[in-house]
Amino acid sequence: MAHKKAAGSSKNGRDSVSKRLGVKRFGGQKVSAGSILVRQKGTKWHAGENVRMGRDFTLFAVIDGEVKFTEKRQKKFNGQMHKDTLVHVM
Repeated sequence: MAHKKAAGSSKNGRDSVSKRLGVKRFGGQKVSAGSILVRQKGTKWHAGENVRMGRDFTLFAVIDGEVKFTEKRQKKFNGQMHKDTLVHVM
């Protein structure tokens, strides 16, 4: 016979490491060429003037300047309108 009651086991206790996604430089901030502006999965933010997109959808500055965010109304293929957020470096 057991002298101690068996301890229960939990099905919890797991989690994934955070990916540190999001905006890294906000509107009005000065940046240098090559600075990462946004880390993202997919295209939540789009590249505007003097900004390029890396193969993992990272947006980065091409020139030195100031970050600016704008919204642009786009028409979908089904005729609906939606807003795209563009990131520029001026």
